[in-house]
Amino acid sequence: MRIEVDGDTVTRVRGDLDDPISKGFICPKGSALGKLHHDPDRLRRPLVRRDGRHVEVSWDEAFAEVERGLSSVTTAHGPESVGIYVGNPNAHNFQANLALRPLIKSLRTRQVFSASTVDQMPKQVACGYVFGHPFMIPVPDVDRSDHLLILGANPVESNGSLASAPDWPGKLAALTGRGGRLVVVDPRRTKTAALAQEHVRIRPGTDAVLLAAMAQELFAGGLVSVGRLAPDVEGLPELEAALAAYTPEWAEGPTAIPAETIRRMARELAAAERAVVYGRIGTHTTEFGTVAAWLTDVLNLITGNLDRPGGAMFPVALHQRAHRKATGFTSGRWSSRVKGLPEFIGEIPVATMADEIEIPGTGQIKALLTVAGNPVLTTPDSNRLDAALATLEFMVSVDPYLNATTRHADVILPPPSPLERPHYDLAFQTLSLRNYADWSPAVFQADGPSEFEILVKLTAIAAGLGAGADPDTLAEASLDQQIATAVGRDDSPIAGRDPADIKKMLGDRPVDERIVDFMIRTGHRGDGFGAVPEGMALAGLEAHPHGIDFGPLESGLPGSLMTASGKVEIGAAELIGDLPRLKATFASSRGDRMLLVGRRQVRTANSWTHNVEVLVKGKPACTVQLHPDDAARIGITEGDDVRLRSEVGAIELTVEITEDIMPGVVSVPYGWGHGAPGTSQSVAERYAGVNVNVLTDSGAIDPLSGNARLNGIPVEVEAAR
Repeated sequence: MRIEVDGDTVTRVRGDLDDPISKGFICPKGSALGKLHHDPDRLRRPLVRRDGRHVEVSWDEAFAEVERGLSSVTTAHGPESVGIYVGNPNAHNFQANLALRPLIKSLRTRQVFSASTVDQMPKQVACGYVFGHPFMIPVPDVDRSDHLLILGANPVESNGSLASAPDWPGKLAALTGRGGRLVVVDPRRTKTAALAQEHVRIRPGTDAVLLAAMAQELFAGGLVSVGRLAPDVEGLPELEAALAAYTPEWAEGPTAIPAETIRRMARELAAAERAVVYGRIGTHTTEFGTVAAWLTDVLNLITGNLDRPGGAMFPVALHQRAHRKATGFTSGRWSSRVKGLPEFIGEIPVATMADEIEIPGTGQIKALLTVAGNPVLTTPDSNRLDAALATLEFMVSVDPYLNATTRHADVILPPPSPLERPHYDLAFQTLSLRNYADWSPAVFQADGPSEFEILVKLTAIAAGLGAGADPDTLAEASLDQQIATAVGRDDSPIAGRDPADIKKMLGDRPVDERIVDFMIRTGHRGDGFGAVPEGMALAGLEAHPHGIDFGPLESGLPGSLMTASGKVEIGAAELIGDLPRLKATFASSRGDRMLLVGRRQVRTANSWTHNVEVLVKGKPACTVQLHPDDAARIGITEGDDVRLRSEVGAIELTVEITEDIMPGVVSVPYGWGHGAPGTSQSVAERYAGVNVNVLTDSGAIDPLSGNARLNGIPVEVEAAR
């Protein structure tokens, strides 16, 4: 972006035409960044609850209160009585990325929750089993593809989820413009589906059924062709045998897609010169999300499109090492206290967080730390979680707003705005559709500690060093440890070097920036601290303020695999083992109740941006979409209020009648439901909307990943009284 300022005021935000990747494209959320920065409701000073009210205090007072509250709880109940929730805004912030792992470690608790288990955890678990690492996620190489099959994703409005790129609408238009084929499978005619040559409506929650049937059709028809990866794949015979009964004829009933259509879709995918299947949140946030995520890559593999241009490829970020240790993937190293749900990637399902707060016993959560996110609006059975948070002995939130979640906090520590911190895509380079990197310095000087400093200070408190501990000293020690580890590793570009010399070469930047510099310089394109003169360092990125395009994605298998076998373990027993449950679940009718799905909106992201008026004004966005046939059957008309009831709750909101949605399906956007007592978001309160997660059941999860079921929820719909 190009951000124009007059003194300390943002006067204009627009796309950077000189950016080699975006070429000037930004979405509405990006263009509103100045509004977010100047939002009068955004917190600038810490808040502490006193006599039932939140009052501004100094940073020293706030940290002292955190020390008092946490030490009181841990002394009385032990470290396992402290929980932490990490929201998805942290993925957009390299400072939080760097500081969160040490913070979680210092808390010495297994009560770790995040937005991952209401989002992408199924994909991470599936990739963990198949490729050896949960962050080794293939993305669709759209720019070079001839055939793109999209399930449960709406990249025109999301700009790509687990597949990051600017201007997805332009990429899809280019694909069809060069004669490529776009097929979208979705119960709604989304803005993405509107661009497709074919839109296939599917009954919500049955994506795994469709994918299994397509794979079976290719095996049965002798159309499987793995290509150059054939020697590097394990489990294909077992996979073929396991899928034998999952025919298109069987899939027709559950999916509501004719068997001939399923068969044709599979054969067209196999016949395309360069094809790729891409599934996302509508596919993953279901009771078979992990199986669906796995079968997506099964299709990419057996059509010969895994790790090849135009297919599903693996980005490698500038800061990533070329070779990583192959250890394989494991889960279930421990279980949640109440329901015995297994651990995934160091955390337990957020769907059980209310259980851990409510149910007495050793390890019951008595104190909670939230870092960004708004779980009261974005996680299952929201009313129950809201009530549970009110019972905590102590709660701390790192957040810029007094919202539905942070209103329960005893201490709120507001981070600087995005314009008051530098930016580097630590997370999203690993999901980019093209190899790139850029560095953006802060636009304004923050009046207070950086988010990195806030989290390091909390780490010091949790580690027992006290509120008076110097966060810089702790951060320096962390950097020293990273350097020592690298110089002691045989495959490191700085193996055997003097740690003091390496640290001296990093200069005197803030510690978080030096850590990024260190990661870049020891990464696969790095200068190795002088060992590779033409290599990259952070200074090299600074010399290119518009960013650097390193070119299209490159094939890397089998060398980059991290499985114990060193092969693509496509027939992982844990994944094949869930297929019988899929078969049994859809062996008979699921009933005649309507099914609820979510809805992505281009102007908002979860609940983050609902306090920016330019993004929420206009036609009401929080409505329930309903097909005309269902509206006529229920006896309602456009603009009426309807009541949706699930197994766990009920909501009322205005109906929007549209043929864009499949009969028997209703759609409500997520992240709404503002205006709870004790909050301070004036714009969000005027456009409050309704919290759809009142309807989601915390007991309904995908057992392979712990992910909550947010799509395909049975509901009853009636006219509101």
